[in-house]
Amino acid sequence: MVTHFFYDITHFDGSFFTTLKDLLFKPGFLTREYMNGRRKSYLHPVRMYVFTSAVFFLVFFSVFKMDEEKVGSLPANPQLIESLKKIQEEALKNATSKEDSAEILIASQMLEPAEKENTDTGKVKLRKNSGFNVNFGGNFNSYKTVAAYDSAQKTLSKDQKDGWFERMVTRKSVAINEKYKGDQAKINLKLIQTFLHSIPYLLFVSLPLYALFLKLLYIRRKQFYFADHGVYLIHLYVFTFLFLLIFFLLDKLDDVTGWKGIIGVVQALLIITGLFYTLKAMKNFYRQGWGKTITKFIIFNLVCLIAVIILFSFFFVFSLYQI
Repeated sequence: MVTHFFYDITHFDGSFFTTLKDLLFKPGFLTREYMNGRRKSYLHPVRMYVFTSAVFFLVFFSVFKMDEEKVGSLPANPQLIESLKKIQEEALKNATSKEDSAEILIASQMLEPAEKENTDTGKVKLRKNSGFNVNFGGNFNSYKTVAAYDSAQKTLSKDQKDGWFERMVTRKSVAINEKYKGDQAKINLKLIQTFLHSIPYLLFVSLPLYALFLKLLYIRRKQFYFADHGVYLIHLYVFTFLFLLIFFLLDKLDDVTGWKGIIGVVQALLIITGLFYTLKAMKNFYRQGWGKTITKFIIFNLVCLIAVIILFSFFFVFSLYQI
């Protein structure tokens, strides 16, 4: 990947600009050319993907930097806290079993007014003052160490102990709290940074998965192999990288110039153009009528949305276990 990246930087030639022009202004054309064997005049799809994704993420992580002030605790809101207490009381009244009550208490503990409270019982609440924190587990701030949590669990009867999932989450939460000394801003910052840096891997994993979805959508079109769907998606991903690069740079320009109205209109037009481009690319490549294309476009995007939510959840949990 590094070799291809630097090679492409130092060896720009006619094929790069020809490929870029056809990619931007002829939706679906490049993929069909590749499928038909006319490849010599264009940059290889994988090389182009590596180059554009590298440039995109270099710019993205350089321009959009996170700091503790941006991800720190939200200011405390007395009305919100009072509302949460009322919801908890009402939920406890309607609970039909001890298990329901326990789950309600755990859920309510995940959203608590931030405070710093030391006690003589071996427990400590390590939080920033005057903030409102979202916690990963019910006992997130209740124990100094994982060993203290494990010891407390051993003293409980079998039916009082945390379940395996709650125990796993709580142990990890306590370990994170111990590592960062309860500094919620640092925890949030590290989690967000780790998650953002996992997005390139998420995209790489999503590509063959989405190619499978397209294969199933066009299962009756025997002329399209799995690799053809993959190449189509690579070109679409490259376009998306370029599109987002322009979109985010406009957003940054808004911060510098304050031209919110004008830039907002341009961004809205970009979004409409991007949606039309992806629809047109699907129609041009698969060569079906507008009715079938729009129907399959909607189905494909709905399935991809569900898949990306699952992938985001998986990578978010993975990021949690990396910090």
